[in-house]
Amino acid sequence: MSQQPNLAPIPELYVNADSAQKLKADAGEMLSWDLTPRQLCDVELLMNGGFYPLKGFLTEADYDGVVENMRLSSGGLWPMPITLDVSQEFADKIEPGTDIALRDQEGVILAILSVTDKWVPNKKREAEKVFGADDLAHPAVNYLHNVAGPVYLGGPITGIQPPTHYDFRARRDTPNELRAFFRKMGWRRIVAFQTRNPLHRAHQELTFRAAREAQANLLIHPVVGMTKPGDVDHFTRVRCYEAVLDKYPAATTHLSLLNLAMRMAGPREAVWHGMIRRNHGLTHMIVGRDHAGPGKNSQGQDFYDPYAAQDLFRQYQDEIGIEMVDFKQMVYVQERAQYEPRDEVEDGATILDISGTELRRRLREGLEIPEWFSFPEVVKQLRRTSPPRDQQGFTVFFTGLSGSGKSTISNALMVKLMEMGGRPVTLLDGDVVRKHLSSELGFSKEHRDINIKRIGYVASEITKNGGIAICAPIAPYTATRRAVREMVEQYGAFVEVHVATSLEECERRDRKGLYKLAREGKIKEFTGISDPYEEPQNPELRVQTEGVDVDYAAQQVLLKLEQMGLIGLS
Repeated sequence: MSQQPNLAPIPELYVNADSAQKLKADAGEMLSWDLTPRQLCDVELLMNGGFYPLKGFLTEADYDGVVENMRLSSGGLWPMPITLDVSQEFADKIEPGTDIALRDQEGVILAILSVTDKWVPNKKREAEKVFGADDLAHPAVNYLHNVAGPVYLGGPITGIQPPTHYDFRARRDTPNELRAFFRKMGWRRIVAFQTRNPLHRAHQELTFRAAREAQANLLIHPVVGMTKPGDVDHFTRVRCYEAVLDKYPAATTHLSLLNLAMRMAGPREAVWHGMIRRNHGLTHMIVGRDHAGPGKNSQGQDFYDPYAAQDLFRQYQDEIGIEMVDFKQMVYVQERAQYEPRDEVEDGATILDISGTELRRRLREGLEIPEWFSFPEVVKQLRRTSPPRDQQGFTVFFTGLSGSGKSTISNALMVKLMEMGGRPVTLLDGDVVRKHLSSELGFSKEHRDINIKRIGYVASEITKNGGIAICAPIAPYTATRRAVREMVEQYGAFVEVHVATSLEECERRDRKGLYKLAREGKIKEFTGISDPYEEPQNPELRVQTEGVDVDYAAQQVLLKLEQMGLIGLS
């Protein structure tokens, strides 16, 4: 009896152990690129066959085809640009025909890239075609413009060794390891459940129904690479999955972790997830409502229609090579005390539902999470990493022109918070940070960005460890403030306070005489005079300081913190 295609081994890009040793020695002479966290995920899935049929990073011709119509230059379906983005400085040292060593963040060589193509992409076009809009509210579009390098390199890669993971090793399977597991277990039809969230009761009901409908075994296949900023960290999520595994029949269910960097690209992402699951030996995949959607755009509308992902998947299902099990939203019907698909509930029935936002609010405020919604074991894990807000660390980030009063207000705020007690408070003032963390930096845009990101990094560590960080740099650029917000919000709240003192008032105060020097041209690139200040559009709080005493301004910040549940009055 011939083997089913989904169970036969899939090609990998690794060389054998002897060749790997030789290549490692050769790579010592090559130029090296240290892979970013996203690139690390991509390289792992390229090497182990997760991104089959790709043999490396896309060439320019493949990239153009993928962006325009989801097709490689060979004509094959592929929906997502997999490119090696690098800095201009690194790109200047590389010509097509060069081999470069790809290293992890510890400097370990994972692969060799034989560069065949080097080009500057049209990122606006990439954003519009792949993500549907060039809108910075989309996390991947923001990444494209503000994090990814300006130059792309393409070419085949030769795999030397996989990246090392020290966490949940027994739960991580390559495509070939999963195929071997299915062969060994005698599984023929296997449905994948893709998730980046903890599993609640609605998910359990949905997965049970999907497995029944497809008459298939179930693989819970959560993403543990990069998901959306603000998502529950993967350590907590995997503990949640493990806590509910015994709610599933052990003989027909398996849990495996996928080290994928999601792009949150909705319909295209669903097709991509399907191809990745096919490579892992699956025959079916659940595609739910708003699959891999990033939330709201800058107009407050959903980026994608809730069922657009199902429509696109259906259109390409034969080429993807995996069957879709489509699901509508599952809701709890109070009268029958069970979950049912939203579109099957008759009029007049009482539907209970808790959104992700509402769940986060209840965790933040220490409120009850009902058993009909989630399992006590899951809630316990979530409460461990998400204690009530007034017991978490947070960052208050003041931004405003030089002389606007940031330092004075932040000093007053620090004293008031210390008077309240309960959590350690650290003030990261611009001048103090420059002295201790950034003494070698100048005031060019690049250096100012580095300085703000250092402040952000320290603030995120303070927040992670339950302290309060108060930052008071000028921080003139929107993209840099957003990068700091994303660093901090992994661990706690980020409260942006715009000290909105006018330029005229700041010049009138000019305590340090800097504006006078800037007007005389003696200070280059001075914010507000010869360099722009990009005003925050939606800060948590805007404070006016003209005609207001410092105590009142600091009090406004305290009231905001109290309103957000970050400080209690007790």
